[in-house]
Amino acid sequence: MKHRVAITGGIGSGKSYVCQLLKQQGIDIYDCDQAAKRLMHTSQQLRQELTSLIGPDTYINNVLNKAAVAQFLLTSPQNAEAINTIVHPAVANDFIQSGMEWMECAILYESGFDRLVDTVIVVTAPEDVRIRRIMHRDGIGSEKAKEWMGRQWPQEEIQRRADFEIRNDGQQPLLPQIEIILQQLKESCNKLF
Repeated sequence: MKHRVAITGGIGSGKSYVCQLLKQQGIDIYDCDQAAKRLMHTSQQLRQELTSLIGPDTYINNVLNKAAVAQFLLTSPQNAEAINTIVHPAVANDFIQSGMEWMECAILYESGFDRLVDTVIVVTAPEDVRIRRIMHRDGIGSEKAKEWMGRQWPQEEIQRRADFEIRNDGQQPLLPQIEIILQQLKESCNKLF
């Protein structure tokens, strides 16, 4: 019996960095964002469904036309939901088929992927730290960074639902926090089996 674990957190929280640290500990992590991009390129069914939804310019020369998809996405929340209704089930199925036990998912609760896992670890950081990270990483201003953050669930809501929290505020070292969680997961899994 597998015990599936999700790493989540809002934009700029540093969840991808935490996942790198976990990978150094020998843990394979399924990246939902990368999987969605891969599947939109490789799955014939997804290609057909997205083309039916968005239009004939969804793929140009067999390559996903990101501009057309982005334009469709940003037109309305209903459009974003329509794309998610196509892509999310494909990613969920791909994760299950992968046999992997860990996933990284930025929109864990919004996508319903929390139902696929037994344990949720949220990576958090203060808002000002997140804004600085987003600005630095993407070369954007603070207003744009705040806008992006505003499109996701509030960090407090994700914290409330998660089983564990890793505080990535630049003050507390990450490895000791990770090691404590891994130890607790190991102990709770041993009790289960």
